[in-house]
Amino acid sequence: MERLSGLDASFLYLETPTNHMHVGGLLILELPEGDKGPIFDAVKALVASRLHLARAYRRRLQFVPLDIDHPLWIEDADFDLDFHMRHIAVPPPGTNADLMELVARLHSRPLDRSRPLWEFYVIEGLAGGKVAVYTKIHHCCIDGVSGAELMVSLLDFGPEPRNVPPPEQPWVPDRSPNDIEVLARAAIHGVVQPVSMLRRLPKLAGTLLNVGRRALEPGAHLPPAPFQAPRTPFNRALTPHRRLAVRSLPLADIKAVKNLLGCTVNDVVLAICAGTLRRYLDEQGELPERPLVAMCPISVRGAADKGDTGNRVSAMLVSLATDIDDEIERIAAIRESTQGAKESYKAMPADMLRDWSLFAAPLVAARAARLYSRFKIADYHRPVFNVVISNVPGPGFPLYLAGAKLLHTYPVSIPADGVGVNITVQSYTDNIDIGIIVDREAVPDVEHMADLMARSLAALKQAAEARETVAEERAAAVAARPAPALGAGRIKGTVEEIAGGARKKAS
Repeated sequence: MERLSGLDASFLYLETPTNHMHVGGLLILELPEGDKGPIFDAVKALVASRLHLARAYRRRLQFVPLDIDHPLWIEDADFDLDFHMRHIAVPPPGTNADLMELVARLHSRPLDRSRPLWEFYVIEGLAGGKVAVYTKIHHCCIDGVSGAELMVSLLDFGPEPRNVPPPEQPWVPDRSPNDIEVLARAAIHGVVQPVSMLRRLPKLAGTLLNVGRRALEPGAHLPPAPFQAPRTPFNRALTPHRRLAVRSLPLADIKAVKNLLGCTVNDVVLAICAGTLRRYLDEQGELPERPLVAMCPISVRGAADKGDTGNRVSAMLVSLATDIDDEIERIAAIRESTQGAKESYKAMPADMLRDWSLFAAPLVAARAARLYSRFKIADYHRPVFNVVISNVPGPGFPLYLAGAKLLHTYPVSIPADGVGVNITVQSYTDNIDIGIIVDREAVPDVEHMADLMARSLAALKQAAEARETVAEERAAAVAARPAPALGAGRIKGTVEEIAGGARKKAS
């Protein structure tokens, strides 16, 4: 048995009937030539043979009575792969709209907490003979990076699945503890926990002093503060229902903009999202005068954490500069904001969120989240931030699942109460795959929002190229300009100076 960390458990406490805290992915597969499917049995057999590579797949939660302590992970003695692997279809030939509607409905359903917290859907019936795989797993199990690693463990580098050796030790399920045993563990942890909290207090106090000291430095570029974001139509209390749209953009275009403007890929991604949200809100007449604020998760997973599940994340707030019309000026402002946020982030320890989460009482945190959701408190205060934008690095080479080639890997993440839009980006081969998940009532036209992503990239690339062209033309004009001619008076004076110098040398 293993107790959840405070940060992992916080994703359980934040879950409400309208705010589901699972993340997902939508894989689009192309069957080998001549193979008409179905491939469900092959995928199921592959997953069954690699369960030992992913501990999260066979662990379930054991809750503490009265929620007086964080839950425990136990190896589920009643694990049933058939419950987690589902085979479904859209009416053929299924369109992209059919697939998006189906996945949005599946993503709107909470996971069963009495079982391991994941589901795997193989979706047939798509046009062109393609197959989709939708996966979802609770955020208390993984973060973005560990989720990508978990998925890659099921994928192969070629059509032939690799030979994965069996585990060195056979899997042994845990005996389900009774309430008395769980309470005894909680009592011991209740003695150790305050000591651990007291040890962290000086560290947290030092962090606050560092952040405050940096804020007082002359010329410091401070990130946006929480609760300073403007209100938009999608900053409202959540409903339980979702909409989903996905798009792919060429990674070469994004890198071209990066190289032309001397910024990072992440700056370009944020600028694309900023341009999209600005255009979307402007078309509705809802563009606020103040810039939108994005929360960007940051992985703090080190080399020692590789292969571990659970969450190793922090976060930073970034201005999207949506109040600026000019594309180049906007990305320059975003770059300045991200640099300021990173400098402030350096003043904080990487595991600060994990430290703060120790101070959250399970019962209080869960009740507070439910009250916040039930009474729609998000409708009565300024947003903490406007949107979540996450950029997850992915593999730059093609992968395969059960012999089928992986074409796209679209993230499907989490909106939150008061933040009805989540844009998550994951790179794969020559593209970045984008998943936009929204509250169904807050953003009824998410497909149009997704269409604006390509328009925003095109406008940004055009502006960057135009800027580069102007710079090159100016440089060429300066190089072609003739040397300034000397006037007659200046020539006469110069000759006399030379002659005078010669006379002095002769004497």
